[in-house]
Amino acid sequence: MHASFQVSADLNEAFLSAAKSAGLESTFNPEIRTADPRHGDFQVNGVLGYAKSVKANPRALAEKLTQQLPAEFRKQFDVSIAGPGFINVRLKPELLLSWLRDYSTAGQLRQGASRIYHGQRYVVDFSSPNTAKQLHVGHIRGMVIGEAICRLLAFCGAEVIRDNHIGDWGTQFGKLIWGYKHLRNDEALKNDPLEELERIYKAADAAAKEDPATLEAVRAELVKLQSGDTENRVLWEKITAISSGAFEEIYRKLGIHFDYQLGESFYNDRLAQVYEELTRAGLATMSEGALVVFHPEHPRFKEQPFIIRKSDGAANYASTDLATMLYRVEHFKADAIAILTDARQADHFEQLWLTTQKWFAATKRPLPQFQHVSFGSILGEDGKAIKTRSGDPIKLASLLSEAVERAYRLVSDKSPDLPEEDRREIAAAVGIGAVRYADLSQNRSSDYVFSWDKILSFEGNTAPYLLYAVTRIRSIFRKLDLDPFGVGASVEATAPETEAELALARKLIGFASILELTTQQLRPHYLCGYLYELAGAFSAFYTVDKVIVDDAAVRARRVLLCARTLLVLEEGLHLLGLQTLQRM
Repeated sequence: MHASFQVSADLNEAFLSAAKSAGLESTFNPEIRTADPRHGDFQVNGVLGYAKSVKANPRALAEKLTQQLPAEFRKQFDVSIAGPGFINVRLKPELLLSWLRDYSTAGQLRQGASRIYHGQRYVVDFSSPNTAKQLHVGHIRGMVIGEAICRLLAFCGAEVIRDNHIGDWGTQFGKLIWGYKHLRNDEALKNDPLEELERIYKAADAAAKEDPATLEAVRAELVKLQSGDTENRVLWEKITAISSGAFEEIYRKLGIHFDYQLGESFYNDRLAQVYEELTRAGLATMSEGALVVFHPEHPRFKEQPFIIRKSDGAANYASTDLATMLYRVEHFKADAIAILTDARQADHFEQLWLTTQKWFAATKRPLPQFQHVSFGSILGEDGKAIKTRSGDPIKLASLLSEAVERAYRLVSDKSPDLPEEDRREIAAAVGIGAVRYADLSQNRSSDYVFSWDKILSFEGNTAPYLLYAVTRIRSIFRKLDLDPFGVGASVEATAPETEAELALARKLIGFASILELTTQQLRPHYLCGYLYELAGAFSAFYTVDKVIVDDAAVRARRVLLCARTLLVLEEGLHLLGLQTLQRM
């Protein structure tokens, strides 16, 4: 008996076939959902809505539908009807065993999941820092969420193109170049170039706010840069090179990589086409010297134009973002585009998408799927934006270093006998993993409170708890002297029998459904919640069902459950970007 990776897809196909045999119209949708475990593993909810549309008795319709399910189906599933016409489906133990045997390696899991997005080309735009500004704690959300989304989509079969759309061409460069020419400290620039560039920017920004003449000079420097002035171009290259090295160090620590780092500057010579096409299509018009697009049909944007070229002739975010949308469709042939930024930019990306849809319709270009993957803020324990005591944003490099040092103290207290090198290695995985997981385990739309005690706790839905769960299972296989991913771990296994065995097996099969849900909504916290529940199901199983027993058949099926739990936990954590450990 073969088990499909996505059991829900098998059920959908089976009930559609039964509906056809029962004479139901093609509009029938089974609506397969994960069920309350008390009633079954899956629930078929579509009968009620369909019965209402054709004025039929829903329970009678459910009975007619289930009668058409073939005998082969009933060998794998128990089917019952509840209430007015809900159909509950429970997987039989033999099917659970089949799935556990069929998906025994990371490669087999990946092969099964790859059908979800097979053939889709997905551009994911994340991180996107501004040049000459140090990465601070607020930047981590887009970085770790974006990396997890890329890994998940690729695991599920998509061809993923990772693009770091660096802010290297916007308004801040007028201030940076003016400040570099008038305010720089050469000694400070030599000792800590990024720190000095950040100081220059803040000083130039303050000067521009106080003095209208300085503001005009700043704007003139930006226009010169965007017009190809040689001196400003050389300064721009110097500034971007300094920033790039600092960004790469953080990305290395977090295990983040990009296929492309096409900053705003890359699109400068493509802006004329954007202006010309939008104007020719009647979408862009001049207003108070600026080129703008209006969306009068939209309630919020009736009075809020989308400015695509400023009155001084300079480009802005809208200009380059439109050129970027065009490039991703024409050059990358993107089927779908996801852009990650904080929620404060929601209006900008809504106007960008409205404009893109009208523009592509007018020019007969294919329209990709698009999602602005927004996220909330990280707050301190006082409920306000997390900052240092001086009121400045906490630098991300400092936060990560502190996480590793706190984890090192924790590991040293718990396992003082481990060699120093091992404790350092464990601390790096636990510390970085804790910061990363704290972010990913939150619904990205919400703000969340950052607490060192909470994120480094070995209790609750945290990285240390899950990493420890992995090492706990690893220790079982060391005692057995077995390779958890080898044939010997499960070859003699029989179908799960006890309540705890069945609950754990059913939770393992749920990995497929949670991958689909997580990638559909691009919300990694769904996977985090699942892994926490899986670790809990394993703990409950391990508490009541002893693994190392004399009965070979019992031992084999429990070893199989241990092996598959380890596989799914490790693979799930790797998809989230965490490094797992052999020991803690």
